[in-house]
Amino acid sequence: MSKKVHQRISVTRVAGHIGADIEGVDLSAPLDRETIAEIRDALLSHKVVFFRDQEIGHAEQIAFGRRFGELTLRPRPQSGGDLDEFPEICTISPTVDLERYGRDIEAHFRSRWTSAIGGWHTDMTHAVNPPMASILRAETAPAFGGDTQWTNLVAAYEGLSVPLRRLVDGLQAEHSFWAGYQMAEHDEVDRPILEMVNARAMVSVHPVVRVHPETDEKALFVSPSRTSHILGMSRVESRRLLDLLYEQITRPEYTVRFRWAPGSVAFWDNRCTAHIGVADVNAADGSRILHRVTLVGDIPVGPDGFTSYGVTGRSFGSADR
Repeated sequence: MSKKVHQRISVTRVAGHIGADIEGVDLSAPLDRETIAEIRDALLSHKVVFFRDQEIGHAEQIAFGRRFGELTLRPRPQSGGDLDEFPEICTISPTVDLERYGRDIEAHFRSRWTSAIGGWHTDMTHAVNPPMASILRAETAPAFGGDTQWTNLVAAYEGLSVPLRRLVDGLQAEHSFWAGYQMAEHDEVDRPILEMVNARAMVSVHPVVRVHPETDEKALFVSPSRTSHILGMSRVESRRLLDLLYEQITRPEYTVRFRWAPGSVAFWDNRCTAHIGVADVNAADGSRILHRVTLVGDIPVGPDGFTSYGVTGRSFGSADR
């Protein structure tokens, strides 16, 4: 495991293609521009970075996130406690979901995956401007179970053969929230969830390969959870090609797995990664409460200049509820 020491932070790689630990930073304290610049550099290099033993709350997490861009409001209704004071915070917790919806929403979504890899996703790609990045903090974590995995979509693209890269460089795909789930309107549990999401439905078309706006790297921009089909192909052709790309982006060598602990923080570049919450959280020894803030993103552009467009719904930003 190699280690690169910056002027203000220490960065240690944790996997071959993605992920690094950052030490020497107290996220509860104001950070100078140079430190923020070094964290951004580490994020662009390693795609996801991890901080340990951070004693911060909602206000500090929001303040840290704002140093990197504009924050969105949480994508689904949550209330109670201090959540009303911090609309930028989205809490991932069975307790909050039970109080608000009467059930664990995340567990229900996992039960509706259409495949074993169906939970792999890039956040909010059904929006025309998916988030730039997300910052996730653990308040409580079980002794085991409930890890999160990320994959490097740049490395996955570069691992394709040249002829296949040339093919996907010019393709576009439609993204929707329910692409990777089997939900039924007649099901009494599915119905209210469908109504909640579809009331603010977003569907967008993105390039299959996205050019990163800061690094100019090419990244595969599809995921089993959100990509429904490739435009201009029959559904059979589309499914065969997407399955090949899904197999590529979930290859173990392109991934990193992170074990949560209280005070852990993960910061990932949503423009070139996909991630999944490991489904063994249901068997975890204890509860897991995570809090996320999300940064407003731009509209993706492909290698051929194709620019994403929305089929339905608004862009995703701080003014969107």
